[in-house]
Amino acid sequence: MEDGFSSELARALATEVRDRFVRYARIDTQAQGGVERVPSTEKQLELSRLLVEELTDIGANDVEIDAHGIVFATIPATVDHDVPVIGFLAHVDTSPDAPSDGIDPQVRRYDGGRIELNGGITLDPAESPELRRHAGHEIVTTDGTTLLGADDKAGVAAIMAAAVHLLGNPALPHGKVRIGFTTDEEVGRGALHFDVDRFGAKCAYTIDGSTAGDIEDETFSAYGVTVTFTGFNIHPGFAKDRMVNSIKLANEFLGSLPSNDAPEHTEGRAGYLHPHRIEGTEGMTRVEFIVRDFEIEKVEARVALLRELAERVVAGVERASVEVEERLQYRNMRDHLAEVPEVVDAAVEAIRRAGLEPRRGYIRGGTDGSALTAKGLPTPNIFNGAHDFHSVKEWVCVHDMAAAAATIVHLAEVWAERA
Repeated sequence: MEDGFSSELARALATEVRDRFVRYARIDTQAQGGVERVPSTEKQLELSRLLVEELTDIGANDVEIDAHGIVFATIPATVDHDVPVIGFLAHVDTSPDAPSDGIDPQVRRYDGGRIELNGGITLDPAESPELRRHAGHEIVTTDGTTLLGADDKAGVAAIMAAAVHLLGNPALPHGKVRIGFTTDEEVGRGALHFDVDRFGAKCAYTIDGSTAGDIEDETFSAYGVTVTFTGFNIHPGFAKDRMVNSIKLANEFLGSLPSNDAPEHTEGRAGYLHPHRIEGTEGMTRVEFIVRDFEIEKVEARVALLRELAERVVAGVERASVEVEERLQYRNMRDHLAEVPEVVDAAVEAIRRAGLEPRRGYIRGGTDGSALTAKGLPTPNIFNGAHDFHSVKEWVCVHDMAAAAATIVHLAEVWAERA
């Protein structure tokens, strides 16, 4: 279409989805790693509670929020024949990897050139080639000082805009639709307390991808690993032949890691070992890793390597020890989804109806859908139009968010037609 929208429905949903996204993005919902409580931060609940109010106001049924900040709601069926219940999911939390205080979304009509933000931050199509496709489109960027939170408030906004449309057009044929908004997805705990039975859907779709038209039915398998070195601390004036500095033990350990088995050196289907947080003193130092690969056997081999390398560092060192803790975070959803091909097939058709060319692919990461699929709720991932996640350069295209909302509406229709 001349104005860049993928369909008439996407055009009709654009203002709704943009305004909702900007409103949600201003709320700081940053998650925090390394804590056991869910949600990890109380501020996530501000958005969860707002969504409860808004879902109630637009006429959704069964609106509820649980003790973990997870929001459920229902859009009633408009047909009287049996249609499988489907669900749509997004997470309210944002990444702890970039500042999130004082988010100030910048809405602009993109002219195709460089965008200068605060602090010398530049969005350059030479560095972010996806920008080139959006000349003439409306986009939302950060102001250069914080992340934007399009991961995954773009998904939240798309679901809410689609819900407004479905509830406001009861003549559209669709079955019962369930909505879910989770917390703490960014720290790997979004599906931990998700009650699949209570949600009550045959399948669901996370709206948590990136480029318009993408549907992803394969993710990394993932472990979180914490390696804790314990040394022996004493006043440095009396430390000769007695002190064992755990920081130096950790440094030796990190230096022994395979240099090319890292996210900065891998792409495509190659996995990696990634130390992403370190803290410590002479007496104790903790290193946290994320370990990823599409094949679970390769992930487990990397975890075993970490254990071997850590134990090698302390071997024979008096007063030194190491503890390695591992936690399976999620598994590749590929094998489970292959058993129910109609779930992905419906998404492919809905994306086509939204005026886009569907592209099936894989995620070098994971979503709540990875864990939910393993729990018995098949949940592939659909685009939300956002790019450069987890950084001060994050941006999202309004046209693509609107196309995601249109895809949600069409998915509800496709399932009703095929029942």
